[in-house]
Amino acid sequence: MRSFRRRLLAATALTATAALVSSVTAVTTAGAVAQDVNTLLAEQLRQAVVAQDFRDVLDLTPPERVAASKAGAPEKYDPLSAAEAGTARLDAAAARPLHQTPNLDIAVIELDRFGRPSAMADVLLSPQYPNGVVVPLDRRELSTDKVRYRWWDDTEWDVNGGRGTRDVLAGREGAPIDFSSPYPASVLKLMVGFGVLRLADQGRVDLNAVYDYVPVTPHPVCGAASSKVIRQHFDEMITKSQNESTCALIKMIHDLGAWDEINRTFVELGMPTLMVTGTNPENGGRWIGSNMSSIDTAKLLLLVNGATGTLWTTDAGKVVTRDELSLASRVQFLKSLAGQGHNEMLSTTNHCGRAYPVQGIAQRTPPRWVQPDGTMKVGDAVYDSDVRPCDAVAEVTFGHKTGWVDTTGSDAGIVKALPGNGRRHYIVVVFSNLGTDYVDTYRPANRPGVFPVLYTEKYAKLGAAVDDIMTALQTVPRIVARPA
Repeated sequence: MRSFRRRLLAATALTATAALVSSVTAVTTAGAVAQDVNTLLAEQLRQAVVAQDFRDVLDLTPPERVAASKAGAPEKYDPLSAAEAGTARLDAAAARPLHQTPNLDIAVIELDRFGRPSAMADVLLSPQYPNGVVVPLDRRELSTDKVRYRWWDDTEWDVNGGRGTRDVLAGREGAPIDFSSPYPASVLKLMVGFGVLRLADQGRVDLNAVYDYVPVTPHPVCGAASSKVIRQHFDEMITKSQNESTCALIKMIHDLGAWDEINRTFVELGMPTLMVTGTNPENGGRWIGSNMSSIDTAKLLLLVNGATGTLWTTDAGKVVTRDELSLASRVQFLKSLAGQGHNEMLSTTNHCGRAYPVQGIAQRTPPRWVQPDGTMKVGDAVYDSDVRPCDAVAEVTFGHKTGWVDTTGSDAGIVKALPGNGRRHYIVVVFSNLGTDYVDTYRPANRPGVFPVLYTEKYAKLGAAVDDIMTALQTVPRIVARPA
């Protein structure tokens, strides 16, 4: 049963979903139901995004302070230590109200009882679309050609009204929606993971073999030479967001000359906005040439989640199924996603019981990180909240990957109801430029020795709102398709 507190925090979404249910149940034909569910889901998602009033945050590094330091596209990495994350850019005297609407890209794919898409929506927010804009999606391809995606650049966003100048995809100049894609931060590690597992399926990588990471040139984030089992690198990259393991795997793929091939695979599978380009083959660093849209990231997770039959068909006519990754590879991917240690953006169980941040998606915390006293320790990151009360009332599992840098907050994962909590099963992906440089006006001081609150709590409120929307969607009558 949902707590009074959570119902109160998600009141906006609950009101909206009541309209969704009443509107859809009036439709009788199967085709109309399918169409209306998607349309209404998209509108409820747009309303939930706008309701968070994302502009109502403080910018710790406003444009007038950092115009020179943010010129171009500097390298960006998640700080791994509590000290780095807690002290970086926290100059309250320099903070200013956010000068324009942030950029945000959110996609949701509802899954049916077989794990196949049954409804979907994609909403963008930006200075050009302060009230949000619903992205038209092709239901067969689970994609859009209506968005002109631009590469992210901090300075361009600050001084050019949120508009980017470099196109991510060629041939989109006439698209009706123009949007700068926020840098994905550590959610890009999903693409690295896919690349590693594709190569494993092809027999070119043995996950149980040791990879000797020997950087040709040093990199401050990638760390020193190391020797680890590849499967360990993979797990650390996803569950702890460990940058050293990520650099090792990126370099390993360079050693095999496979990055161009992996990027082509994303295009061939109908996920053209997914790309890892420009990384340094000498050490696996320099990640800024990575891009992800929320809908293509959701499709990647759909593939990993697996379902019988066709998942989608590309514009070139290729039928995409779960067999793009072997069962063993998908099991490995899902296991690591389910073991996520950083549950602190759309879900916030790592901060269970605090007045701030509010609780987001009511997930069960992966037990591997829970200490005997109920607190969490994820690598060197120490949390001081007892997660057991939240786990006792958890409604879902959330296998996901978070990411954060100064101008990125991101989270992407698969939500599935626990027994007794309905049938909801969906994928949710959020990318935004509201990273660690942007804080709520009322955020309390970080606690000494404790991993800090990284994000505005508006993300947690959005996560709870999305979960309520998806819960209400389960009451909508559908024609249940049989697996192909």
